[in-house]
Amino acid sequence: MPKGNSVRRILLLVIGSAFSLSAFAQANTQATVVVESVGPASPYHAVVISRSVQAVNYVHRSGATKIDLAGTALMPSANGDVKVRSKRGTMEVEAEFGRLENPTTFGNEYLTYVLWAISPEGRAENLGEVLVGGNDRSKLTATTNLQSFALIVTAEPYFAVRQPSNVVVLENVVTAETKGTSEAVNAKYELIERGGYLPTGYKFDPVVLSANLPLEFYEARNALRIAKSEGAEQYAGESYQHAVESMKTADDYAVRKHMERKPLIAAARVAVQTAEDAREIAVKRIDADRAANELQASGDAQARSQAQASEATRLKEKAQSDAAMAQADAANAQAAMATNQVTSAAAVTAAQADADQSRSLAQQAQQGELKAVSEKAAMRAQLSEQLNKILETRDSARGLIVSMSDVLFDTGQYSLKPGAREKLAKVAGILIAYPGLNIAVGGYTDNVGGDEMNQKLSENRASSVRDYLVAQGVATLSVSATGFGNTSPVASNDNASGRQENRRVELVVSGEAIGSPANATVGTPQ
Repeated sequence: MPKGNSVRRILLLVIGSAFSLSAFAQANTQATVVVESVGPASPYHAVVISRSVQAVNYVHRSGATKIDLAGTALMPSANGDVKVRSKRGTMEVEAEFGRLENPTTFGNEYLTYVLWAISPEGRAENLGEVLVGGNDRSKLTATTNLQSFALIVTAEPYFAVRQPSNVVVLENVVTAETKGTSEAVNAKYELIERGGYLPTGYKFDPVVLSANLPLEFYEARNALRIAKSEGAEQYAGESYQHAVESMKTADDYAVRKHMERKPLIAAARVAVQTAEDAREIAVKRIDADRAANELQASGDAQARSQAQASEATRLKEKAQSDAAMAQADAANAQAAMATNQVTSAAAVTAAQADADQSRSLAQQAQQGELKAVSEKAAMRAQLSEQLNKILETRDSARGLIVSMSDVLFDTGQYSLKPGAREKLAKVAGILIAYPGLNIAVGGYTDNVGGDEMNQKLSENRASSVRDYLVAQGVATLSVSATGFGNTSPVASNDNASGRQENRRVELVVSGEAIGSPANATVGTPQ
C-alpha cells in the first residue's frame, strides 16, 4: 500500500467532550451518597448514586415484548429498540442501537460501549459490548438470568469491565407495546466516576486508531495500562504477566506484513480479560492489606484500653485500701487521746495528711475510670466508622446496628450471594479485632406470602449470616441468630421500595469493650 494511502487510513480521534456531565447528573441523579478511593493509589473512584430507573418485570414465557432505549443528556440523539423474549431458564435480549457517536468523545480512555442489565436491587450485569457500526448503528443479542431489570448503555475503556461507568448514554423507556409489570424504583448501584480510570496526574496518550488494526487491540492496551496503574504488577504479578504476554502476541500479529486478523483479535481479547482479572485481584489484595493494618491498629488500641482499665482498677482498689487504713489509724488515735487525755497536734496532722493522700488517690482512680470510659467511646466510634465503610451502620441504645438489604440473597432463598459473602468477610475481619463483642443477627421480611413462610425465611437468613461469620473466625458463643418474619417493618409494605427496605438482615453489635451492655439483644428496630 502506498505511504500516502496508509496515512489517510489513520484516524486521529478527537479529544475532549462536547457534552456537560453536570447537566446529566442534575437531570438523573437524586443524591451522591459516597465518593471513596478503592485503594491507597487507586485510579478508580466508586460513586454510589441513587438513580430512578424504570425496571420491567417481564411476563414469563409470553413471547417477545418491546422496549425502547432513549439517549440521555450526554447523547440525546442516540436511540435504540430492544426485544425481550422469555425462554426456559433465561431472558433473551435482542437490541439494535442508532446514532451512537464515537465513545472517545468522553475522554481518551473510552473506546467502546457496554449494555448493562440493572436489577431493582441495583446489581449490574455486563450483557456485552456495543460496537459502533456503519451509519452509527449496531446490534447485540445477549441473555440474562434476571427476570426483572432495567437496561442502560455506558461508555467504557474496554469490553470486560465489571462495573458501569457514570457515562450513561442510553436508558430504557417503557412503551405501550411492553408486556410486563413496570414500576419506578430507586436502584442504588455503583458507578465508576468519569475520569476515574486515570490515577492522579496520569494522562492517556492521544488515541490513534489504524483502519488496519481491530478495536480489540486498543482495548487491550487500555486494559493493561489501567491494570498496571491499579497495582496489578505488584499485587497480581502472575496474572498481570500473563496479560503482558498476550499483549506481546497481539503486537507480533499487528506488525506482520500479512496481518492475521482473527488470531490478533483472539490474543487481544485474552489480554483484556486477563488484565481485568489482574486488576480485580490487585484491588482485593490492597483491600486485604489495608484491612490487616486496620486490624492490627484495632488490636493495639484494644490492648492499650485494657491496660488503662486495669491500671484504673488497681488505683481505685489501692485508694480504697489506703482510705480504710487511714480511717482505722484516725480511730485509734482518737481512742488513745480520749484515754490518756493527751492532745497530739502532730498525730492529728499526720492523720489529716493520710486522709488527704487517700482522697488524692481516690481522685486519680476516678480520673482513670473516666479515661477508660472515654477510650471505650472512642473505640465504639472507630468500630462504627470501620463497619460503615462496608455496610450502613448506625449507633443506638442497643449497640451498633449494621443493616443489610435483601440483595444478600436471591428472592425467597437464604443462601448468601458471592457479593454478600465478600462484604461479610470484611465485617468478620473487623469484629475479630474487638474481643468480647456480642453480635445478634436478626432477619426480617416484607408481608408478601404467608406469616409462617416469612418467619421461616427470616430465621434461615439470620442463621446463614451467623454461620458465615462463625466460619470466618468470629467466636461461636458471641453470635446469635433470630428471625422476626414480617413483624417489624421499617417502611410501608404498600409499594416496592418500602417492601425492599423491610427485607433485611441486621447485626446488633454490643459489648463492654465498646461501652454497651454485653447482653444486648435484637428487638424492634429504632
